[in-house]
Amino acid sequence: MKTAGGIIALIAGIFGIFAAGGTLMIGGFGGAVEADGAETVVWLGFGGVFFSFLTIVLGAVALGVNSKKTGVALIITAILGMVLGGTFVALFMVLALLGGILVVIGAGPKTAAQPTTSTSP
Repeated sequence: MKTAGGIIALIAGIFGIFAAGGTLMIGGFGGAVEADGAETVVWLGFGGVFFSFLTIVLGAVALGVNSKKTGVALIITAILGMVLGGTFVALFMVLALLGGILVVIGAGPKTAAQPTTSTSP
């Protein structure tokens, strides 16, 4: 599950970058036509880029380490990305949140399979 969570987080981060780019373009167009709130949309786009890159990094780290801290950091990053990244980025941060939950569930000590012993005479 840890590997699946890391891969899902990587995919969410990559698509989040594209969504943040779209948000930046919309904000730039709004700024060009002097629309109200265009500066806010641009800042949301930059927030989306930041949290999407952070999601990609944490997803890659989750593939290599066996720690719940990475999953918790991924969950926090996804929530902050939803709030500070704009609507388009928030769609993909839900996917990153799912990846973080899978990393937390899949991380931790692995129990070794108990050897079976037969007591036949």
